[in-house]
Order: sequence, then C-alpha cells, then structure tokens
Amino acid sequence: MPEAVTPPVAKKVPVERIHHGDVFVDDYEWLRDKDVPEVVAYLEGQNAYVDAQTADLASLREDVFGEIKSRTQETDMSVPIRSGGHWYYARTVEGSSYAIRCRVPIRGAGDWTPPEVAPGQAVDGEQILLDSNVEAQGHDFFSLGAFSVSHDGHWLAYSVDLVGDERYTLRIKNLDTGELLPDVIEGTAGGATWSKDAKHLFYLTVDDAWRPDTVWRHDVGAGTDDVVVFNEPDERFWVGMGTSHSEDYLVIGVGSKVTSENYVLSADDPTGEFVSVLPRVDGVEYSIEHARLGGDDYFVIVHNADGAVDFAVDVMPVGNPGGRRPLIAHDPARRIEDVDCFADYLVLSYREDALPRLAVADLRGRDELPTIDDFEPVVFDQELCSVGLGANPEWDTPHLRIGYTSFVDPVEVIDLDVRTGERTLLKRQTVLGGYDASQYVAVREWAVADDGTRVPVSIVRRIADDSSTPMPLLLTGYGAYESSTDPGFSVARLSMLDRGMAVAYAHVRGGGEMGRHWYEDGKLLNKKNSFSDFIAVARHLVDAGWTTPKQMVADGGSAGGLLMGAVVNAAPELFGGVLAAVPFVDALTSILDPSLPLTVIEWEEWGDPLHDADVYAYMKSYTPYENVTAQPYPAILALASFHDTRVLFTEPAKWVAKLQELSTSDNPILLKTEMSAGHGGGSGRYKQWEDTAFELAWILRQTGAVAAG
Repeated sequence: MPEAVTPPVAKKVPVERIHHGDVFVDDYEWLRDKDVPEVVAYLEGQNAYVDAQTADLASLREDVFGEIKSRTQETDMSVPIRSGGHWYYARTVEGSSYAIRCRVPIRGAGDWTPPEVAPGQAVDGEQILLDSNVEAQGHDFFSLGAFSVSHDGHWLAYSVDLVGDERYTLRIKNLDTGELLPDVIEGTAGGATWSKDAKHLFYLTVDDAWRPDTVWRHDVGAGTDDVVVFNEPDERFWVGMGTSHSEDYLVIGVGSKVTSENYVLSADDPTGEFVSVLPRVDGVEYSIEHARLGGDDYFVIVHNADGAVDFAVDVMPVGNPGGRRPLIAHDPARRIEDVDCFADYLVLSYREDALPRLAVADLRGRDELPTIDDFEPVVFDQELCSVGLGANPEWDTPHLRIGYTSFVDPVEVIDLDVRTGERTLLKRQTVLGGYDASQYVAVREWAVADDGTRVPVSIVRRIADDSSTPMPLLLTGYGAYESSTDPGFSVARLSMLDRGMAVAYAHVRGGGEMGRHWYEDGKLLNKKNSFSDFIAVARHLVDAGWTTPKQMVADGGSAGGLLMGAVVNAAPELFGGVLAAVPFVDALTSILDPSLPLTVIEWEEWGDPLHDADVYAYMKSYTPYENVTAQPYPAILALASFHDTRVLFTEPAKWVAKLQELSTSDNPILLKTEMSAGHGGGSGRYKQWEDTAFELAWILRQTGAVAAG
C-alpha cells in the first residue's frame, strides 16, 4: 500500500431538511452546485488523492490495459444487416476510438446472404455513412444518439452529444451527395424516426426534469416550424417513438414504471392524428406489434392485465378492440418479455429458470392463429447462456438473425432457418491470444436469504484454479428496475480470472431474473430485500469456501451503487473493498425534490417520500448517505461523472465526504470524478479500456489477487 496521504476535507455547511416532522441535518449539500469553483476544486482535490493512493497500481493498470487491447480484434467489423436496398455494418480500425458506419448495395432482391467481408479489407461498393472518429475530433466526449436511414435510403438522420448530458444535436445528411442539410435541431432526446415517404422526421425533446415528454414532426428541408405531435403532461410517464416492424404504423409509446399506453398512426398518413390502441389503466402495462395472421391485420399485445403478473399475449384485430382474444396464456413459470412479428414468423422472448429464452412460431402455410405449442424453443448446449433476437429490420426475412453468448463463450451471431432448424454461424467474437473456453467454467448456486428465499448466484472461474481453497472474488449486484444480469462474455473479466480470481453475480430481488414477482419483492417497501439478498449471497460464498471477507470485493453501479452503499453500511466486515460506480447513494434527497431530473418518474420504483410519511421513514432507514455511521469501513472506490444527469455527481461526492469523516478504519475512501463524461463514463473504446483497467487494478489489489507496487 502507498504511504498515507490526507484527502481534502469537505467543509460543513449545515442545511436542515424537514419532512413529515423529521429533521435531517445535511452538512454536505453545498456540493450540489457544479458552477461553484470551490466544488470543482474539491472534486479535483479528491482526484489528486486518488492518484496518490493508486500510484503504485500504475504498472498493473498498464498490464491490464495491454491485456484487454491484445485480446481485442481492433480492426474489425460487424456482420452486415440487410435493410431496404443495402447491407449495413460498422467497422473499427486499430488506433481509432469509434466506429465507422457503412453500407454496400444488395446484389438483387433475392440476396439474403451477407457479403463476405474481412476486417481491414476494402469492400466493393462501400459507402461510408458516418465516421464517428471525424465527428468526435477535437472533443473530450462523444456519444452517437440517433442513427436512422430513411426508407428510401437517401437520407441519414443522426445526433451527437459532445458533453455527456444526453442532450443531442440532430442533423440530416443527404446520402446521395454527402451534404448536410441546414436543418439542425438542438436539445433532442437522442432518437429519430422517419416517415415512410422520407418527407418528415419525428424526434423527442425533454421537459425541465429531463424527461422525454414531447414528440415533434420536422418537415425535411421545408424551413417551416416543427409541429408538436404529442405531449405527455403526466410527470410519471416517459415517451418513446418508433415504427411497427411491418413499417405500416408509426407508434408512440408512453410508459411509467407500472402503466403504459400506445398510440398508432398509419405510415401512409404521417401528418395525421395518432390514436390510442388501448386506454391507459393504472397498473396495466402493455406493448404492441403489428402482425398479419391468417391474412388479417392484428395488433399483438403483450400485457399484464387481469392478473397476468408475468404477462400474457393477446391478439386484437386492427380497429376492433371487441375482437381481442388470448394467444398465449399467463404462466407464472414463464416471464414473457416481448413478441416480435415478421411476415412469416412470431418470435417470443421470455425468461424461464432465471435465464433469457427464445421461441419461434412458423406462420407459413397456416390459416389459423398459432398457440403456445407452435412456438419452438431455440436451445443451446451451455446451461448458463443467453439467447436473444438480433437485428432483423426486414419484415419478410427468410432467416432470423439471433445472438448467443455465455459466461465463457464469446458472442456468436447466427442465422436461423426456421423451416429446417439449420443454424449458420456468421461470426464469433474474436478473442486473440489463444483463448480456450474449455479452460473456464460457470456454475449456479443458491444462497438462502433471512426470510428463507433462495437467491441465485452465478460464479465464473478458471478450471485450473483450486475451488476448494478460498480464492479472491468479485461479487457484483444490481437489483432494480426489473433489470437482469444475464450470462455474457467479457474480455476484461479474463484479466481477473487468469490471476486466480472468481467473479460472482448475485441475482438479488429487485432485478428481473426470476420473473415479475422477483422485481416486486425488491422495490418500494420491499427494497431492503435487495440488500439482505446480497449479504446472504456474500455469506454463502464465504461459508461455502469460495472466498473470505478479506478476499472479496463488492461491485455495483447506478442503482447497484445504492445496493453497495446500503450493504457496506449494514455489513462492512464482509468485504475487503467496495467499488460503487455513479452510485445512487443520496437517493432520499433526490427523490424528495421533484425539480431534479427524473425524480417523479422514480416514485413508482422507490416510493414517494415527499407525500407519504411511511415511505419517507422506510427510505431513510436504508439510504446510504443518511446511514453512514462511525464504524470501520473497508476500502471504497466511488466513481462519478461531472455531467451525469441520471445520478448527479453530488451524490457520491456527499457520500464520500461523510464516509471520510466518520469511518474509524485506515482504509482509503476514494472518489474519482470523470470531469468530461456522463452516466456511462468516458467515451471512446481506448478511454473506456483505461477506465476499466483502473477499476480492475484496484479490485485485484483489494482482493489480494495481485500485490501492487
């Protein structure tokens, strides 16, 4: 460990927060104002402290960065995807941080075989649509938002964020001439949707709380004022815009955490009025897709109405709500997530046994509606794996593009012939350096929470390592928004596994791994289940001999950062370190203030402490910032982004100030703030690899997998 260096001490400016008769004195609320030089100086001082405390990791960081780089095919390209008259793909070039998006013409209407192209080799007829490296030149941060080619292939709408605040500038490019139109739209929300005739472009803007709330129609090249097509006044609801897969309908989707509504407009009438498919009912979520079944037009509706907790599927003739009938019944053992519709297939995406699944129904030669028995599961040999539908923009595709990966298998892109079941491997993620998947193994175990609930945990390790002896271990968790941590391959993870570490994933309540009930049992007034589940998993890993507290680091980001903060307050003795990325650790302060970004939307996830005294008391009993106490904390590394609009940098800054004040141990409490980034951290793959190497070097030291210096 490096010699002790004193962190900057945050001054105390007591501010009283009074709600429901409770008085909380907040000494560090002054850190909220990013425009105050003293705040910036404090963050820069903390960054300097981080530099001093991690200086001895410089060589290890270089090694890890080199390993990530050496295992990555830097000059590479994606598998081409057919859309309209072209095959679209992205290329990366060694030394360049961002992708180059390209296309080549199809070889005829019957051309459904992707062109065989090799990384770094010229492609006949290639047209570069957008080189993000050029767009990013001269900027510390770059993020591409919209990238949408018109149906006729003549126009590209794209948007960029050069700060990290997720506010994009939208531009239109003539793909025939390469010229940019004078149409420039500032402050959009990131997406763009073309009308079928390419005369109109739909986009979204946000309200003062940074909630996408308004859909606009821009008449391309007309020089007229843009028209508000839709506005959602209810602050709980988020607005999205797109098209049906058939491209017959423009679709506006409106959703809160528990309620949704969809509006459609014929694509042949882009200046018409959107109409609601089904009225909004509090507590009912539904999504729609357009299908032609037995020669008739239907909306396929995935919903949780009438007690279908894990969702069911209905079909409704277009324009005839009274003709709605069931297609796939609710089954509590199967969480239905989506149905994608094609001219010849229906594709069901669902969760079963805590894993994502896929099943396909062939509609060819069928006059009647399919049943659940007509959906054929897409099965792979690996027990812990993820399979999902890939990019399939063409409505009448003869093959389905699917994706497969696991904890040990690199990503595979596969074309599936539904009629024969034949699979054609189009690409397997290249892992340089002689990677051998057979040298690694992933297993699933079950911990038992305090209330008797069995909690799944996935563990990845190198087979050559002796699992009968406690080993250094990283335990990751999230547990919010019904988001699932599914099996997936990681090049960076190899730098831990190959140094004798195990990596474990705690699938705690609040996530979606085990179905909708798993989510509901970890939100609102059940939120503490997420924390007790994570602690139960950590104790299971120790009791089962996988690791020891000294060798275990906990890791979580955003809402998973709240999980980290709550867990380290409750059981600091269980961990040798905690890494919290953009952590939501001052959640109560944020959710009490409706003027802050996205607060009202979050009330259905965490509760409304502003108007409900019981929710206030419950949240205050677990939110990390309020519950920091004088006790021996393990080493903590908190990561923040100065331009983050989802979790303001203020939250980890205040949390670390309080931890540094009250911790009774000598373990360093670190705050590293990226001053030119947003919620996702730095931009560009090399910068992201550097950030990853920084985190992994710290983890390797804290677990004892590597001695620094």
